[in-house]
Amino acid sequence: MAELTFGEKLVVARRKLDLYSYQMAELLGVHPNSITKYERGEGKPHAAVVRMFDLLCEKHNIRFEEFEAGSATAAKGEKMKIVLAEKVSPSTLAVFQAEPGWEVLTHDQLKDGLPAALADADALVVRSAVQADDALMERAPKLRVIGRAGVGVDNIDAEAATRRGVVVMNTPGANAVAVAELTIGLMLALARRLPTANATMHAGKWEKKSLQGSELRGKTLGILGMGRIGLEVARRARAFGVEIIGSDPFVSAAVARENGIRLVGVDELFAGSDYLTLHVGLTPQTHGIVNAKTIAAMKKGVRIINCARGELIEDEALLTGLKSGQVAGAALDVFTVEPPKDSPFAALENVILTPHIAGSTAEAQEAVGVQIAMQVREYLKLGVVQNAVNLPSLSHEEYVQLAPFMDLAGRLGAFLSQAGKSGIEGINITYGGALAEAKTDLVRNAAIEGLLQGSENVNRINALTVAQERGIRVHEEKDETHRGGAATLLAIELHTASGRSHATATVIHGEQPRLLEFDDIDIEAPLEGNLLVCRNLDVPGVIGKIGTILGEQGVNIANFALGRERSGSKPVKALAVVQVDAPVPNSTLDALKTIEALLEAKPVQLG
Repeated sequence: MAELTFGEKLVVARRKLDLYSYQMAELLGVHPNSITKYERGEGKPHAAVVRMFDLLCEKHNIRFEEFEAGSATAAKGEKMKIVLAEKVSPSTLAVFQAEPGWEVLTHDQLKDGLPAALADADALVVRSAVQADDALMERAPKLRVIGRAGVGVDNIDAEAATRRGVVVMNTPGANAVAVAELTIGLMLALARRLPTANATMHAGKWEKKSLQGSELRGKTLGILGMGRIGLEVARRARAFGVEIIGSDPFVSAAVARENGIRLVGVDELFAGSDYLTLHVGLTPQTHGIVNAKTIAAMKKGVRIINCARGELIEDEALLTGLKSGQVAGAALDVFTVEPPKDSPFAALENVILTPHIAGSTAEAQEAVGVQIAMQVREYLKLGVVQNAVNLPSLSHEEYVQLAPFMDLAGRLGAFLSQAGKSGIEGINITYGGALAEAKTDLVRNAAIEGLLQGSENVNRINALTVAQERGIRVHEEKDETHRGGAATLLAIELHTASGRSHATATVIHGEQPRLLEFDDIDIEAPLEGNLLVCRNLDVPGVIGKIGTILGEQGVNIANFALGRERSGSKPVKALAVVQVDAPVPNSTLDALKTIEALLEAKPVQLG
């Protein structure tokens, strides 16, 4: 049996412990770059490092025999064929070429076309140009893995890959440092007016007196979204002596404290920031989150940096803020339409524009190529799955049976995320009936994905890891006491900084998701489309007033579900889940607030 190399053991251990390179480096007392080199097979670790690693594996009962069996098979000369469909760096190519007996075809060697090359291929590596759709996979019966050198997988049909048992991997976080560094650079450029200083010098002018800037020291930096990039920004910003506040409902207080961040709500973040940087994904909740209303609530003279998504900002509102002086400056690397045509921002001196280059560094591009090559190699050699965006561990029959419940879990999670309490610290998931006997990893991850919607790069594979990164505890239970029919239940309970929130749901008629209970109030409501979730005191007239206001506002009701809690024999509070034909506008929500007995009304969008 061939023994794994130290680098291969590192890969296995990191996967089993859900650790990033820097976290393993801290445990072993080495620089993060050393971990990367060891995993590439470069360099020899010091004996003390090996001993620390052995103790770590012993503590967590990590065994390598099953992986060494796979490595032995590969060492006997098992042939693999790797197709690199797009241009990669020499270092990326070298990862595969170092494996004996492996055939590697680069993009310029596909004489008969990509489909022909994939006929007997084990792995396909792409960037963003090649469309790895179901038709292409049909031509690749032996394909085991598709590697995407980058984050987005829009060019890969992950669902088709799952049906065909093909793992799809990407490289999230590989460009996090690049984006964070540009964010800090743009902050400095805004503070010291560097673009104007540079332009006037090139024009032969010496405008020293008119270019007085300001320091970052003592200012408040607000970070909206504290995923990998947001945390990297915070780590670097601390060196400038800024106070850091952050808003992210999916990051625990413990993770925030460890990174020197004070957690606040979105409103407080906007009101308290001298510099505001955006690092959230695009969702219905974050679309246009920087708008006329939120800009008006910000500090006068705020500076805004956006290296995330252009759609997070309403352009007209930002333009007005910049011209009025409410916003002192903005730095935009992303735009609603790319490339932007006749951008009104181009004429403003207090705006820095860059062409979506946040992740475009030589190091980042090199890193994503080498990282995906290592991930594909370790999967083919050892069966270790890293950064997958699908889960091909189910048979076709199992996938078909679980698909409605995966959909249900995602919807129930999204419902709780929007209608429940914020500041998630723990998640309890209970599977009842037939679900208790099923493989529920994908159902669990779908639920977490729904709960963390809007968090960067979360999907049905990495959802558990993303939750753990944010300090969120996840607990699962299986209840086999009820079987079949409506007794096949899924329940999710959230533990948050402001209390507990709980919901139960099922699937009826094989495909229709139904909410059965929310915060201990029984109800039956569809979990789809646009919903309005109302909590109110159980007194006469509330339901009629809700219906009247919705009608007056032109909001058409498709379904109106009701329930109420009981304290002893006396009803205290009631719940209404109203399904409507279109998203409920803010003006309608404001009108509903005039109902005295209405405690809250929250819009929920489930698609």
